Amino acid sequence: MTLSATGTAARTVTDVFQPRNVLLVGMLAIGWAAAGHWSGLLWGFLGALCAGLIPAGYIEWERGRGTWGDRHVVDRTKRAPIFFVILGSIGTGSLVMVLGHAPRGILLAMLALWVMTVGLLAVNTVWKISVDSAVASAVVALLAVVHSPWWLAAYAMTVAVCWSRVALRYHTVAQTVAGASLGAATAAAALLM
Repeated sequence: MTLSATGTAARTVTDVFQPRNVLLVGMLAIGWAAAGHWSGLLWGFLGALCAGLIPAGYIEWERGRGTWGDRHVVDRTKRAPIFFVILGSIGTGSLVMVLGHAPRGILLAMLALWVMTVGLLAVNTVWKISVDSAVASAVVALLAVVHSPWWLAAYAMTVAVCWSRVALRYHTVAQTVAGASLGAATAAAALLM
């Protein structure tokens, strides 16, 4: 691949597998598995809305106001508000799920994503960690927990996300590995519950 072809491929991977997209597909599948029938899709959509779509909407709103240049928010010092929006949105969605008697699996997924976001916020205060890698890893691990260990094969997607973030120079290898590790660890903690 030439450098421009590599850049195009990296941009495609990072855009297709951005957190909102991974969370939309992943949370729908987690909700389906947790409930065992179609009503789980509704819980999954609520999870995707709160964990991915609302935060992505907030980022786009701030971009429109000129706060950030693009959805990647490469300056880590400007990321804290995003994490607080994510925490509030996941917390609100989780409360609705508890009150609505959502299946345990989707509640554990929301808890894992909330804990992961706390970890991302904490690390981000001193070092830039890859949110895209963390989300890709967490969703794959959570799918393996609620569906089947065969979902671990989807870590190929996580590796592709890590590669794209490094190729685009948004992160170092260490920052993507740290993000992916945090995502996997919080999902594993959910399994232990």
